[in-house]
Amino acid sequence: MAPPLLELAGVTVRLSGVKVLDGISLSILPGQVLGVIGPNGAGKTTLFNVVCGFVRAESGSVIWKGRNLLRHQTHSLAELGIARTLQGLGLFPGLTVVENVMAGATAHARAGLLSALLALRRADRDEAALRARAGERLAALGIGDTADRMPGELPYGIRKRVALARALVAEPELLLLDEPAAGLSSAEIQELAELLPSLEASVVLVEHRMDLVMRVCDNVAVLNFGKLIAHGPPDVVRNDAEVVQAYLGKGVGGSSA
Repeated sequence: MAPPLLELAGVTVRLSGVKVLDGISLSILPGQVLGVIGPNGAGKTTLFNVVCGFVRAESGSVIWKGRNLLRHQTHSLAELGIARTLQGLGLFPGLTVVENVMAGATAHARAGLLSALLALRRADRDEAALRARAGERLAALGIGDTADRMPGELPYGIRKRVALARALVAEPELLLLDEPAAGLSSAEIQELAELLPSLEASVVLVEHRMDLVMRVCDNVAVLNFGKLIAHGPPDVVRNDAEVVQAYLGKGVGGSSA
């Protein structure tokens, strides 16, 4: 079996004196889709923020490809091979769709800032290469015809795909998706379910749509009040008594909790 791509070992986080993550240990293998679910306030987004370097763990380790990430910065994620989408789209309204996606491909840029400022030929070649890379990613997601439009002109579901294209254009090994199905129609969620397993990256998915999670994930981790209460294949997690209680407020015997 291949070694884990990402490991969280005993990660604990306190925010304003409240323990929002309590000794979380998880791992994701290459090519795996891991779902992270739990009620509101369970610590799901904080978990993403620890991986991305927005939040520092009080204790525990974030291990990426065998390397302990002690003080990694968010701007180093693309170089590490990690990309993330946000709950909000985070698109730049003053840039075209293809320019928004190009912003995610800067890790592949070869020309430096000085070359761009001086308008050297190498910078022009670099921009053309990034534009072509961005266009290919948009086409792969079925929205190549939107390249020259502004994000505000597009339906919400299409803007979601633009945000996904921006994350994928960096060719990450690990893709962190924060509620990708939020605001999508049933047909768009169906398309997303078909797309996720085909991505050439490991995926960690925070999502409230249980039908999507149970369909596309190899394993599911369940958080509740900062604790990991279940972790395993979807069929096992779905029938876990503690998970049922956390979501439905029912005891093991079916009575109200």
